[in-house]
Amino acid sequence: MRRIIIALTGASGIIYGIRALQLLREVADVETHVVLSPSALRTAQDEVDMGPDEIKGLADVLYSFRDIGAAISSGSFRTAGMLVAPCSIKTLSGIANCYNEDLIVRAADVCLKERRRVVLMLRETPLHAGHIALMDQANRNGAIIMPPVPAFYTRPKTLDDIVVQSVGRALDLFDLELPMVKRWKETPGVGDDDKA
Repeated sequence: MRRIIIALTGASGIIYGIRALQLLREVADVETHVVLSPSALRTAQDEVDMGPDEIKGLADVLYSFRDIGAAISSGSFRTAGMLVAPCSIKTLSGIANCYNEDLIVRAADVCLKERRRVVLMLRETPLHAGHIALMDQANRNGAIIMPPVPAFYTRPKTLDDIVVQSVGRALDLFDLELPMVKRWKETPGVGDDDKA
């Protein structure tokens, strides 16, 4: 059983974290360890038609945001790494500066020190110099900065097509193969030179 930590923060785009959890429920050998910030649940009120209990119910294991003594706060608890989807600037700042005030930042810091994959689906635009400096520092610490930028070569028909493709590409970084992810040149007619 592979364990992956999924954190949802208060940035716009909570659907990315929700869809990641929904998609991972279909992968038999993956166990999700989930942390939701209070701001994530607040954002969910505005962005999705799901209540807090329904969102929490997607987790295999759910942790309290403030429980810095949770299993995922220790490097001896083995995981495949951590996806923060969406990642707020506040969370990015904590990760970049190793400011382990809450379980999301602590778990990310642990993954980084153990040289495990940390993927940050950063949701902010436009960016000022401070944001860019934080991204640079988090990257230097070992995190992968992956804003959920749509891939239009997949010819998405719905918003969910865009979300699933973005989440699928993020989960690719953990060597998790999801059949619904469309790949360049693997889909007939997509990306053909004569279509450019």
